[in-house]
Amino acid sequence: MLEDILGIWLSGGWVMIPLALLAVLIYSIGLELLLYLRQGNMQLGHESEWLVWIQDPSKATGRAGEIIRYTQDGVSTSKHVRNRFEEVRLDLVTGAERRLVFLTTLVAAAPLMGLLGTVIGMLGTFAAISMGGGSETAAMVAAGISEALITTQTGLFIALPGIFLTLIIRRRKHSVEAALSRIESLSLTQLKLD
Repeated sequence: MLEDILGIWLSGGWVMIPLALLAVLIYSIGLELLLYLRQGNMQLGHESEWLVWIQDPSKATGRAGEIIRYTQDGVSTSKHVRNRFEEVRLDLVTGAERRLVFLTTLVAAAPLMGLLGTVIGMLGTFAAISMGGGSETAAMVAAGISEALITTQTGLFIALPGIFLTLIIRRRKHSVEAALSRIESLSLTQLKLD
């Protein structure tokens, strides 16, 4: 089984090495970003708790508590509260957005890398065809077509789950942004500042 997989892998040519590196990079960055958004860095609690915490920040816990205390500490106007929430947004979401853009670019590069392997395989096929007939030519044509198809398949195999991963990450990032906006709105309403 392992020998068959290795044989198929090697028949893809040298393009399989950058494809493998690209896959490792995509999924390591994607999983790290997903864990960042799901772990304590972004756990903001529930709206029912936010009202209580806004009225008494000393009761606030977790990341949302830190945000509420930071945005209320020493503020005298609603503009100060908005500015502090903008700082929080920049701190929490902007770094995740940059990594998400990089991840999306890597995912888009996977099928293109597979296409490069396709072109290289087809060039080998055409070179073999131009040599004339015979059993050696048939083997070279088959090897070129195999390389072309395997790299295309691998590029798509890497990119398709990567697309779903980026969609999940983007959805989670939007929910964090929405929660921050809701906490800001509740804070401005409850604090009744100028």
